[in-house]
Amino acid sequence: MTVASMWEARAAEGRGAELLAWARKQVLTREPARRETFRAPQDRVLVITWWESSYDDPDLPELPEPPADLVTRPVHRWRFESVGES
Repeated sequence: MTVASMWEARAAEGRGAELLAWARKQVLTREPARRETFRAPQDRVLVITWWESSYDDPDLPELPEPPADLVTRPVHRWRFESVGES
């Protein structure tokens, strides 16, 4: 089964580039099948990783919380399982 793990954070005022660089440098305990990093208005950073794993795998690697002074709130995390392509 393919699982997509989403990690989203909002940078502190004026620190979007720093949060983006921090997220890109994070190394996971194993390599995902795919990893993409996005940015959006309001200094938001989104990282999506794809895994060949079960949805409820407790060992699925996730990016950590960034340093508290770098973000405006705790990270949002979601997991999704693939239902196939159309």
